[in-house]
Amino acid sequence: MFSQLADKVYLVLMIMLIVSRFQSADQSISGWVSAIMVAFTIPAVLFGSIAGVFVDHWSKKWVLVTTNLLRGGLVLMLPVLLWISQGWSPFAGLPINFGILLVVTFFVSTLTQFFAPAEQSAIPLIVEHKYLLSANSLYTTTMMASVIIGFAVGEPLLALADMLFSRISPSSPDIGKELLVGVSYAIAGALLLLLRTKEKADGGDQPAPKVWENIADGLRYLKGQPVVRVAMVQLIILFSIFAALAVLAVRLAEVLPVIKPSQFGFLLAAGGVGMAIGAVVIGYIGQRFSRSQLGFYGSMGLAASLVALAFLTHNLVLTLVMLLSLGCFAAMVAIPMQTTIQEKTPEEMRGKVFGLQNNAVNIALSLPLALAGLAESYLGLQVVLVGLGVLAIAGGVLTRAISRSGVTQASP
Repeated sequence: MFSQLADKVYLVLMIMLIVSRFQSADQSISGWVSAIMVAFTIPAVLFGSIAGVFVDHWSKKWVLVTTNLLRGGLVLMLPVLLWISQGWSPFAGLPINFGILLVVTFFVSTLTQFFAPAEQSAIPLIVEHKYLLSANSLYTTTMMASVIIGFAVGEPLLALADMLFSRISPSSPDIGKELLVGVSYAIAGALLLLLRTKEKADGGDQPAPKVWENIADGLRYLKGQPVVRVAMVQLIILFSIFAALAVLAVRLAEVLPVIKPSQFGFLLAAGGVGMAIGAVVIGYIGQRFSRSQLGFYGSMGLAASLVALAFLTHNLVLTLVMLLSLGCFAAMVAIPMQTTIQEKTPEEMRGKVFGLQNNAVNIALSLPLALAGLAESYLGLQVVLVGLGVLAIAGGVLTRAISRSGVTQASP
């Protein structure tokens, strides 16, 4: 929870630093924020699969501990680095201290590429097989809670941290927000020292892995495991739909009565609340159904919610209800599919597989982020939402077809 919250609030911290230090009164913030997002996204595309190879080679526990402590250290160094670079001449028109923000963001994101597959690989090591679905439901609940808290109250939370720190040390600069994010990462790292993963071996004394051969091994494994492959495809489809909705939410807020385009965050929060509710429900009753059944019904419900949303954009209450429903059904896809990958993947392959998954998801996200707004401009909001519904149906039908073809299926 500390690590997830720090991840979400980190981007809010970057925006607050841009507003206070770099954006002029008559200037749009979009260019500054886009540069930060690019610095955050590049490591996900470049290092996702490579990081998974090393995670299989290293102790999962120590990857989790080290990445959190290093991320915390980088954030805590920011005030010092920004103070040192004050007054330095710009390089190629870019302020040096903003370049420092980009570099720190790049390294924080790079460390996250190692943290993410280690986190997913560690869950089956500390949770009995029969409790995996419930564990992933709890994981998803806390993740969505951190999204809601991080994006909805991140700014006032960071401002409160600045205020409290200024009261403790009135003569010091406002560095409470950096302390909040950095210490959150550090607390996560310290807590993970208590983790007992019971790993088979620590590969620290082994020679460095052959990266491209290991990535090829992961791809060959996926080729021979259609259930795992389809589960991954469904997750990619789901995240692509949510990426498109993140872009379309601004337009949705614009056409809805009562709210303003700047309040689109409330719509995204409604989907997050729905996903958290769905995660709790799956945790209680999910064991009664097979993984493929949950994925299929979730995809159909997701599609129905998207199509209904397309025709209810005139009513705020109904739109919020559909977004809650959409989130609930999304949980029915995400949790069992993630659990399927964990169950079907042997321990020595998990880092590679989850690294490939993170890599594929991050690459796939770029397309809807780039095209959703453009498609809405030419085709209209309704058409695009219905198109996303069709995409959700395709994912559900694919899962159903694989499960009925005689391929091994997880027991209820």
